[in-house]
Amino acid sequence: MSLAALFFTAAATVIGLLGSVHLLYTFYGNKLHPRDAATAQAMATSHPVLTRETTVWRATKGFNASHSLGAILFALVFGYLALWHLPFLQQSWFLQGLGMVMLLAYLALAWRYWFRIPLRGIALTCALFAAGLVATWVQVPA
Repeated sequence: MSLAALFFTAAATVIGLLGSVHLLYTFYGNKLHPRDAATAQAMATSHPVLTRETTVWRATKGFNASHSLGAILFALVFGYLALWHLPFLQQSWFLQGLGMVMLLAYLALAWRYWFRIPLRGIALTCALFAAGLVATWVQVPA
């Protein structure tokens, strides 16, 4: 396995684990629940201005789940490309750029809105993906 493939696979693994844990926390346990019971109650009974067809709490669950699925999809696609179609990934500036831009967008969101654990995990993912890009561009052997 080439060094580029190792870095891309490691990046996919980190973001995949983050997304999987987030999905698990979205539907099981209380880790993503508000600490304040009154806030939880308000979210469960309040509707967004956009529609009365859902509550703020249900929308939050859906947003968290779709966010998790995005991270998992990223991991599956780039992990698959790194392990079984590395030459295709290495030749596609579009996929390389898309992957890096997506990770940097997650990093910006983590910096602005989230907390240290996802920020560090996304930063590690960005560094690993960037290392995969560098290894691709300079053709570093394993």
